[in-house]
Amino acid sequence: MKSIGNQGQQENDTSKIDLRQLPPLKSLKGFEATARLGSVRGAAEELSLTHPAISHQIQTLEDSLGVKLFSREGRHIRLTNEGKEYYQFVRQALGILISATEQIRSSISQPSLRVQTYITTSIRWLAPRLPKFKKHYPDIELEVSTYNANWGFDEKHADIAIIYRTDDLPDHLSWQPIFESSVFPVCSPEFLAELPSSPKPYELSQYPLISVYTENKYWNWEDWFDSIDDNPNTHNTDLKILEVDTLAAALEMAIVGEGIALVNGPFADKDIASGRLVIPVSHQDKGAGEWGIVYHKNLAKDQRVTTFIQWLLEQ
Repeated sequence: MKSIGNQGQQENDTSKIDLRQLPPLKSLKGFEATARLGSVRGAAEELSLTHPAISHQIQTLEDSLGVKLFSREGRHIRLTNEGKEYYQFVRQALGILISATEQIRSSISQPSLRVQTYITTSIRWLAPRLPKFKKHYPDIELEVSTYNANWGFDEKHADIAIIYRTDDLPDHLSWQPIFESSVFPVCSPEFLAELPSSPKPYELSQYPLISVYTENKYWNWEDWFDSIDDNPNTHNTDLKILEVDTLAAALEMAIVGEGIALVNGPFADKDIASGRLVIPVSHQDKGAGEWGIVYHKNLAKDQRVTTFIQWLLEQ
């Protein structure tokens, strides 16, 4: 029997194969499953066929070979000596075909998986993790594009995206939640030292606040203060707000003590863990939407997509 790696011999072998000598190929799958499982019913369930269909495949194969492959003992079947011998050849042949098929499939260059994400999501969460993904899944190429929070999912130029949504998605898109939506303030330890001891949440309104104008329609300081139960000033008309275009910029400003930034998601977790940022008050507000992964439904069974989503959730 030839090895699939013996390419030179295959290229030079021009002798005709007498296909008439082959058994009915469809019946080989039924025979292999029945022999391996020791059950016609089990083979039928595994191959999504009926019990009579598997029995017919085995009968056809036995007629073609001119031997009995199974002996029937009541409801049980056993491989005959010829069946046992033939089973080894069938397993080997099918295994070679499967290996060759996988080898050819893997050699075909897959297109890059086009991923969209917000600038801050990329800088502070996704990008630092991508080398780990590449190490575990070297065959999946990623093409990552970033955009501001007020951009929607660009279906023409992306296959999958990490976004924050407040509305229902079109029917042709799928959704997988990924982060908890929780809005909370952060500042530097030095800035916290300037605040009153154990400050009330509403007292933060008297200090410089950093706002991301591309995120204001999803969460903002006004809504955060309005969510405080004991806030004596429900209108907060005198807030000292400095606006920037990305949360990444807001967090860097908070780290150097320029003010208090408002975060929704895990994008300050690393700085909080390292002590570069602290949470000055315990009050958190539930965001108006949810973080998740959006992708085309027609890619739901694409191995690149399913692998990437599972990896994202594991992170």
